[in-house]
Amino acid sequence: MSGVDLLGVLVPARDEEQLLPGCLAALATAAQLPGLTGTAVQLVVVADGCTDGTVAVARRAGVEVLTDGGPAGNVGRARHRGALHLLSVAARAGVAADRVWLASTDADSRVPADWLGVHRSAARSGADAFVGTVEIDDWTGFAPGAVRAFDVAYDAWRAGGAGAVHPHVHGANLGVRGSAYLRAGGFPRLVVSEDHGLVDALVRSGASVLRSPLAPVVTSARRAARSRGGLGTDLDRLATRFGGG
Repeated sequence: MSGVDLLGVLVPARDEEQLLPGCLAALATAAQLPGLTGTAVQLVVVADGCTDGTVAVARRAGVEVLTDGGPAGNVGRARHRGALHLLSVAARAGVAADRVWLASTDADSRVPADWLGVHRSAARSGADAFVGTVEIDDWTGFAPGAVRAFDVAYDAWRAGGAGAVHPHVHGANLGVRGSAYLRAGGFPRLVVSEDHGLVDALVRSGASVLRSPLAPVVTSARRAARSRGGLGTDLDRLATRFGGG
């Protein structure tokens, strides 16, 4: 069961024509990792009610695009649609769900070159899910105190020593075995915290969840969050608390 025949990558995108090219370029590099030879990689962008050129950007890059016909702004529904689509692609190719690994990131983020390799290693180790970390792209405009406060809070788990594990959950760096995803019910159809919802459901279902700081994903520091309550909201609170830099 621990092997993987298909690495399915899903990227929800809502009006991301400016940042999506960087995301897709990083994913293209990650998909070319020599160690992935023999494992298929399938990428899908789920356009979540886009009103800009997001869809055109993805198609110019040769990426499959799903357009979400529901109300805009439900990232949980968008991620879930992408996951089900990738599982359907695998099934048509004769690949069972327990041989599919669904890797999720965000359109305003850039994965490192070894990202898919780390996710595949997690799958091969027998884990049902990989919960990773992020790094902020550019702190321009933030006061030094805000940056320090973020770093201290984000890395507080390291004080626990060698056996400590990080507590973070980010849809920008999350992977799950297809069969475990289905047992857990998939991403809940929420406008925010759908990533936490999935991880909580995985834990309740008895899935093996690996939390690791390996292959952190670089994500934007924008304060105008697509959904209130996520990382962007946290950054906005920090900026308000400490003032501009």
